[in-house]
Amino acid sequence: MYTICRVLEVSVSGDSDWHKREASRHAREDGELARQIHRIFYAKRQVYGSPRIHAELAAQGIHCSKERVARLMREMELVAKRRRNRPVSTVRRKGTLGAPNLLNREFSAAQPNAKWVSDTTYVWTAEGWLYVAVILDLFSRLVVGWAMGASNDEELVTLALEMALVGRSPAKEMLLHSDQGSPYTSKGYLARVAEVGIVVSMSRTGDCYDNAAMESFFSTLKG
Repeated sequence: MYTICRVLEVSVSGDSDWHKREASRHAREDGELARQIHRIFYAKRQVYGSPRIHAELAAQGIHCSKERVARLMREMELVAKRRRNRPVSTVRRKGTLGAPNLLNREFSAAQPNAKWVSDTTYVWTAEGWLYVAVILDLFSRLVVGWAMGASNDEELVTLALEMALVGRSPAKEMLLHSDQGSPYTSKGYLARVAEVGIVVSMSRTGDCYDNAAMESFFSTLKG
């Protein structure tokens, strides 16, 4: 408790002299950042480590280094709990090449249907683990397409895409961003995307921050 109070700049003893000391700007920033980290950590049921908390902070417009988040978590003794084994949601298909990262972490759009982001995850249901593919419009942050199934494959992401295409009219050369997982690099999915004139953008390998908007959405979904 003392360690947390020290990082959050909360007095343990109530000593008035402690309150009168002027903290440095960096210390004050650390205190505010620590409060945000503490809030997210417990809001996410103590299962987020420093990389996911850093991504969540970035999605909320709070910018800092990954090292700073890790340091403050160590000082507050915040350690993510281990979760039961889950399916792997991203596996890159051997022999395939990803598209360039054209989105480049620009998670905003000037108009609807100009930039979409997509990803897959898994959720626990009465039937066991199921995969979910979701497409968000970065203009409104609304879900425009989704699909659920037992396999994280080409069919799953294509069904989500078809739902989005039925309900929306994508702008010419609209950007659709995803990771480089095998569903998104599959021939059938890429052929369908090309057929409707959508430009593909993909995150760099192993970099969840390139798709932070989807990371934030999934963290809310799993709440």
